Amino acid sequence: MRPFTISVPQSDLDDLRARLAATRWPDELPGVGWTRGVPLAYLRELAEYWRDGFDWRAAEQRLNRLPQFRTEIDDQPIHFVHLPSPEPDAMPLLLTHGWPGAFTEFAGVAERLRDPRSHGGDPADAFHLVIPSLPGYGFSTPLRRPGWDVPRIAAAWSELMTRLGYRRYGAQGGDAGSPISLALGAMRPEQVTGVHVNMLMTFPTGDPADLAGLEPADLDRLGLLARFDEHLSGYMKIMATRPQTLGYALNDSPAGLLAWIAEKFEEWSDGGVDRDELLTVASLYWLTGTATSAAQFYFEGAEGVRAAASGVAGPPVTVPVGVAVFPKDLFLPIRRFAERDLKAVTRWTEFDDGGHFAALERPQALVDDVRAFFRTVR
Repeated sequence: MRPFTISVPQSDLDDLRARLAATRWPDELPGVGWTRGVPLAYLRELAEYWRDGFDWRAAEQRLNRLPQFRTEIDDQPIHFVHLPSPEPDAMPLLLTHGWPGAFTEFAGVAERLRDPRSHGGDPADAFHLVIPSLPGYGFSTPLRRPGWDVPRIAAAWSELMTRLGYRRYGAQGGDAGSPISLALGAMRPEQVTGVHVNMLMTFPTGDPADLAGLEPADLDRLGLLARFDEHLSGYMKIMATRPQTLGYALNDSPAGLLAWIAEKFEEWSDGGVDRDELLTVASLYWLTGTATSAAQFYFEGAEGVRAAASGVAGPPVTVPVGVAVFPKDLFLPIRRFAERDLKAVTRWTEFDDGGHFAALERPQALVDDVRAFFRTVR
């Protein structure tokens, strides 16, 4: 395990600015808003700020306050943050991001989880944090071979925690981090004390009895699944079938990459995400050249992600599970289905606001729920 410091060459930042300045913008139909994708005026303004206002060096300095390392697991470079708590009895906690996110999502909640004593919390809630970057994302590159699906990543995370000397630990994640954390809990119940997720996909089995007696609110949630499949899943279908073809555009045009990412931060959040946070993520994808390799995760098995996320693939999830439901997320789980698929849903929290990027949108709410859940399994 080798210490790692982010240090982007100035030439890469100069190239980014030059490419943004030379963007060949498309035309746009009048009055269509967001119905056909990211509006031209929105993206031009955001790209201009990325070029002339956003300070990557400040973001880099902030991220380098997190102790970072790189190692190799199963012949794959893995980048991770390891942030031990000052509290000797802290619980180890593995935090996993998804797409189009990055380890940077957790930078704003890390200290509150690691050192609650210094942030008005109970020191008994402290965590030793491990925050890896998914294979092919950010500094977990290059992606050397295919096959990095949910079970393989979960097995790599188990190996990472073992190398760090953690025999018992919790797992938390949203987006791809949710099925990966659940798969880890299913594969290693002797290691994982519990799994907390802030996104959970739940599906009917096809048996009409599944739908009998569902509340209107739950039927509305089923409708969200249909809407996602029909209108919002184009990104997933492209990455799950032609990630390499898409990658040429994303790797060559920062404006194109920004549109691909910013659309999700807008559609899946509750009122948007701070633009500096969004551009930190976009910059990380651009400066590491990982838009293509990150998309490969979807090719490795979108159906497997769906199955693992709902607990119906592989061994059952028998460890305790906590579910945080933020109402503007792209999926909203149905509790009856979750309790059918997962053996021990011990905490279920419905929030009044917030969306998919909980650590960025509602950091204190997420911290409080994570603390409350893991209090029951320490």
